[in-house]
Amino acid sequence: MASFEVIGGKKLQGTIKPQGAKNECLQIICATLLTTEPVIIENIPDIEDVNVLINILENMGVAVNRVDRHTCHFQAKELNSEYLLSPSYIKKNGTLRGSIMLAGPLLTRCTKVLLPKPGGDKIGRRKLDTHITAFSKLGVHIEYQEDKDTFALLNTHNQLIGNYILLEEPSVTGTANILMASVLAKGKTTIYNAACEPYLQQLCSMLNSMGAKITGIGSNLLEIDGVRQLGGTKHILLPDMIEIGSFIGLAALTNSDIVIENAGIHYLGMIPHKFAMLGIHIEITGDNIRIPPQHVYEIVKNYDKIVPTIYDHPWPGLSPDLISILLVTAIQAKGSILIHQKMFESRLFFVDKLIDMGAQIILCDPHRAVVIGLERKFPLKGIVMSSPDIRAGQALLVAALSANGTSIVQNIEQIDRGYQYIDLRLQQLGAHIKRID
Repeated sequence: MASFEVIGGKKLQGTIKPQGAKNECLQIICATLLTTEPVIIENIPDIEDVNVLINILENMGVAVNRVDRHTCHFQAKELNSEYLLSPSYIKKNGTLRGSIMLAGPLLTRCTKVLLPKPGGDKIGRRKLDTHITAFSKLGVHIEYQEDKDTFALLNTHNQLIGNYILLEEPSVTGTANILMASVLAKGKTTIYNAACEPYLQQLCSMLNSMGAKITGIGSNLLEIDGVRQLGGTKHILLPDMIEIGSFIGLAALTNSDIVIENAGIHYLGMIPHKFAMLGIHIEITGDNIRIPPQHVYEIVKNYDKIVPTIYDHPWPGLSPDLISILLVTAIQAKGSILIHQKMFESRLFFVDKLIDMGAQIILCDPHRAVVIGLERKFPLKGIVMSSPDIRAGQALLVAALSANGTSIVQNIEQIDRGYQYIDLRLQQLGAHIKRID
């Protein structure tokens, strides 16, 4: 198990460019299965989760040509039906949350698709009901194989049938899965209460460039007229908004001067506003963000002068993936704030490590924590800690970079799943961070 050794308390300076968007990439790679023609994807992040998914496609028979670390050509002419029903496929899929989005595209090509319960971060219950219910409305017969803890999806008529689908929740992976299944279905599919994140908008645009007929892009009401086949295309991934948020938090917490280049400002939504709620000054020039040194940043109170709340919400609200970073950033602010993580019941449990470092945090329950800002009067201290998941791991790394002394961040394989070469890129900003195998 690898670790990061971090000597914190240093001001950083320089320019950093965000990686391609992880969450968009997982959707887009799955969508390459919808055509037998070549699909080119650029700006791919070189991270563990993406590389595992690419390996799954290779094992199922997709021709993958990695032009370089960030560009891939995919061509899914033929699929290995035996592998798709094998224990190896089930095991590999079970390690990765994003692999759930293979089901929708595969149902357009196979009469039987296995859907194992997905892996990924252990941050709370992540149910499959949205996916299963929607697939059944498209004519898929569902069987639960208890001995394998796997769902068998049966396309018995070898043709999905369009339908009206009202989602119980605006699930991003659920919307992507249903969308990819319905573009080749017979007739019209309507998805209401659909997720509308920029990455979903990107997926819709890519599918339309392949010949799909999707309207309502960017709204929570998508209408899809099924087509007979899709062609190839070229697609460029957006910058990763979650990584951009982590760099904003890093700059503020370490009182650094950092420029985030090519940040995709138009697609950041509420992110700049939420950091502004913490009193953080953000300068935007073109498509670049500068976070200048700011010794004191003061939490902005509500108009009625009560303690403000930052909470996650479906787009265009704040992504739950940034809650951990915002919580850590608030540690050295002036004032107090309530952090409310609505979606997952285990995502705030990493705060005990922050408390050990000297943060003033009250964990009210699994979903809410009050942060009482230290105003830089008391620096955090370095400790030994372990990364529990991708986002909390990055937040702990940010805390370590701001702390006095040496910190050891263990289980960094979790961080590697979502952030490419993060130690090398931080070193270029002047961070004292070393990978220990």
